[in-house]
Amino acid sequence: MKKHLLVLCLCIISGITFAQNTGRFSIKGTVVDSAGVKLPFATVMLLLPQDSSLVNYGRTNDDGILEFKNLKRGKYLLKVNYVGYLPHQQDVEPAEGPVTDIGTIQMKILNQDLFEVVVKTARAPLSIRGDTVEYNAASFKVPPGSSVEDLLRRLPGMQIEQDGTIRAQGQEVKRVTVDGKRFFGDDPKMATKNLPAEAISKVQVFNGKTEQSRITGVDDGKQEKTVNLELKDSHKKGGFGKATVGVGTDSRMEGKVSYNRFNDKQQLAFFGLGNNTNQSGMSWDDYQDFRGSQSFNWGDDGDFGFNSGGGVRFISGGDGDEESLTIQAGRGGQDRGFTKNYAGGANYNYDTKKTKFSSSYFYNQTDQTLDAFSSRENFLNNTSFLSQDDNLRLNFNGNHRGSLRFEKNLDSLNTLVLISNSRLGQGNNAFSSFQQFFRGGNTLTNQTTINNFNRFNSFSMGNTAIYRHKFRKKGRNFAASVGYNINNSDGNAEQRSINEFLQGTTQDSTQVININQYNQTRSLRTQFKGSLLYVEPFAKKFFWESFYNFSLRNDEVDRDVYDRRSENEFRNEQLSRYYTNEFIYNRLGSSVRYSFNGLNLTAGIAAIQFDLKGKFASDQSAAQFGRVDRKYFTWAPSVSLNYDLKNNRFLYGGYNMNVNEPNIRDLQPIVDNSNPLFIREGNPDLLPQSSHNLNAGFNYFNPGSFTQLYVGLNYNYYVNQIVYTQQVDENFITRTRPINISGGNWMGSYMGFGFPLKKTKATLNMNGGANLSKNLTYINNVLNETNTNSYNFGLRMDLTPSDRFTFYPSANWNLSNTRYSINSGQNQRIVNATYNAEMNVKLPADLFFNGRFSYRTFVNERFGFNQRQPILNLSVYKVVLKNKKGEVRFTAYDVFNQNRGISQFASQNFVTTEQVQTLARYFMLSFTYNMRGVTGSVRRRGFF
Repeated sequence: MKKHLLVLCLCIISGITFAQNTGRFSIKGTVVDSAGVKLPFATVMLLLPQDSSLVNYGRTNDDGILEFKNLKRGKYLLKVNYVGYLPHQQDVEPAEGPVTDIGTIQMKILNQDLFEVVVKTARAPLSIRGDTVEYNAASFKVPPGSSVEDLLRRLPGMQIEQDGTIRAQGQEVKRVTVDGKRFFGDDPKMATKNLPAEAISKVQVFNGKTEQSRITGVDDGKQEKTVNLELKDSHKKGGFGKATVGVGTDSRMEGKVSYNRFNDKQQLAFFGLGNNTNQSGMSWDDYQDFRGSQSFNWGDDGDFGFNSGGGVRFISGGDGDEESLTIQAGRGGQDRGFTKNYAGGANYNYDTKKTKFSSSYFYNQTDQTLDAFSSRENFLNNTSFLSQDDNLRLNFNGNHRGSLRFEKNLDSLNTLVLISNSRLGQGNNAFSSFQQFFRGGNTLTNQTTINNFNRFNSFSMGNTAIYRHKFRKKGRNFAASVGYNINNSDGNAEQRSINEFLQGTTQDSTQVININQYNQTRSLRTQFKGSLLYVEPFAKKFFWESFYNFSLRNDEVDRDVYDRRSENEFRNEQLSRYYTNEFIYNRLGSSVRYSFNGLNLTAGIAAIQFDLKGKFASDQSAAQFGRVDRKYFTWAPSVSLNYDLKNNRFLYGGYNMNVNEPNIRDLQPIVDNSNPLFIREGNPDLLPQSSHNLNAGFNYFNPGSFTQLYVGLNYNYYVNQIVYTQQVDENFITRTRPINISGGNWMGSYMGFGFPLKKTKATLNMNGGANLSKNLTYINNVLNETNTNSYNFGLRMDLTPSDRFTFYPSANWNLSNTRYSINSGQNQRIVNATYNAEMNVKLPADLFFNGRFSYRTFVNERFGFNQRQPILNLSVYKVVLKNKKGEVRFTAYDVFNQNRGISQFASQNFVTTEQVQTLARYFMLSFTYNMRGVTGSVRRRGFF
């Protein structure tokens, strides 16, 4: 299968290359102004006169010369745009010979009387001004009912990854705005997945300044790739939205509704969904740690100064979506198991020159069933053992989230920002498992049956106030912030297990240990923090920046564990714990920045001190407490380089030292025996973890040819790294505890290169990378060094040969070699590969066809693991009703019935494979109603 896909891609490339070199001609010319001065970097486009479809595009060079090569002989329409000049267009017919010279094109200055006429009648498919590329959305047609994400796939220079991550000109998009305003907290994927493509007038892509640079007026040299979606005038007035309902085989159902209303000052959006088809319809806001706000603004967390420590940041604790304060509607592993998803929310923004207000409420719940079988090989000193786990997990999580952000320009020099985010969550999970352990490959040594059930409730709130003052002296700034955060949670758990240890060949020699426990855990965490920042310009090109950060965090955990015997409960003094701590963080730092002509060089140093005081006992009324009193001080240097080389070339690099406090769960001296064969215990003596980080990279984008290149290199060296040591006894009971260790490191590199094979027809993108890591941990008091070298390479093509047909093939390969110092005979070589293809076809009578194919392979020769998984989804749909407001769609999911939720992974001292029973083949009939109607095609066309 993979060979056939590669051959197909090579044939297509060869065909395009052959076609480009037969019976062709070139067009040349020079663009000048009314005085005859040559105009460099003017946008030039070549179109077909009959339907204005785009054939080629580019820019004039430094001497104002335009050139189009390898053109089919025929009539063309040439269009030239330049800022401040009247757009020019003319017909071009090929002359005799290989080159047609159209001579000099003289541009006329655009006066005010003609401005409005030109704006309304001379809309080009795209325009290029410096580092800004603006697309006319109407020129890039998509199938009816498409989202903005589908529209972005069609735009030259834009890429959408499988997880919805947006890349523009080779860089990840950090911010998506709608008419320059936030949309559900600026999560890039939130806007692109849930706004309809037919509402968009323009898509603008540019390098935005960071919020810190914008507020202070001091260029920090950093860039945030930004996409702004400009709404059509018709959609800025009144409302627009759509609703979808679907029913399918195996009792599958789905529904989704959205409504949006916008004007110049206000935005209002509603969204809701429900389904049992593993579709969240929204995305992880995986860009951000909790910063005190949903937005992507530098400084919104109120933690000023260069990045060198995590002591100030407040993370609500726990894993995943349930513990995040900001909107996290999507969940990881949506293709695993069976899930029922329900979500709904409202977003309101008010934006004027002096006042900006944004707010949102969101609720989401997920009911998930995971039926899995996993096999894990664990490596010890010159030996190993195999564990198999057949388990069932039933998880329910429900979360209410609210957010407010208010920004007021008190006057031209003073700004106040108030931010509040909150979360109210509840859930439960049931876990049943049958585990077996084997020695020597097939000798059963012990087995365990587990039945656990947990319930939890939690409340979190984060509040931040920021005051900024700009002095009349340009570049001089002062800022102050205060914050208060709280996280209150409680839960209870029932733990039952039967543990059988086979010590001989007879039943009498089998030792059986039964566990029947009930525990209650209450946790309260509060944090007060504050920061100061002062920036002073000196010597014209230099800026001196000083900052101070403070944080006081208090934790209180009360865990009561009871053993159940018959009808009675007895408190387990060994497992019960009462724990409090006070964590004080201080950071004082200063840096000097040189900024001139695109070059930004910063060097600084900060002094960091952690103070941890805590006490713990089996009960809060205990007569004696264990004490923790630790102080930690370090210097944290930082150096950064950001250099804008002009012409869309950007070089960056730097060094910094990060210092991060231990996770509260790792500090708590609590024994977790929820899995009696894998027991976890905290360590109150942990030190903060430090890492020395080096990075360098280069980005290049040619807006004339839409060629893009990006390369990068990162290196981390860890000091006092927090790792998890393991003690495995003769019954294969593993006890793990976090400790500090130094010497681990990680190095990663990546690259990407993309270019049009034929403009508007075919684009090729290549990417690759290498990651080398060394991880250290102790296994039965012996140091194990795990070295993992992984390499990846990918290809992706965008083929749009006609208005009725598009094809998007891609392939990705990943090779991972893992070596273990304690048992080199268990070294692993894992190969994963994915081959994807998507096809769209427009048929007569407003009928459309879509097919998506994915072929995945999982190979580990060491264990004879070789799995292949072809997934094919097909759909056909028709536009119906007056004004094309309706769509009827029939979809077949996983036609081959092959979705098996396979994964494999190697790390530390183990390798594991897992297979999860997952939603597979089903069929669905759906109907979509669009308030304003839809128009569409499968590719770009119709430019005026």
